Amino acid sequence: VIDAINGKEEDFIYEAGDLMYHYLVLLKAKGYSLKDIEKELAKRHQK
Repeated sequence: VIDAINGKEEDFIYEAGDLMYHYLVLLKAKGYSLKDIEKELAKRHQK
């Protein structure tokens, strides 16, 4: 968030990559995938 506000696009992309990588590792460790997230978001959108 700080990098996004500071306007440092290069740092923002770098940090976003780190965030997504760690989140994907956590999803896998818990037995989930991005498809599970997609399904959850689709359910919310239908309401």
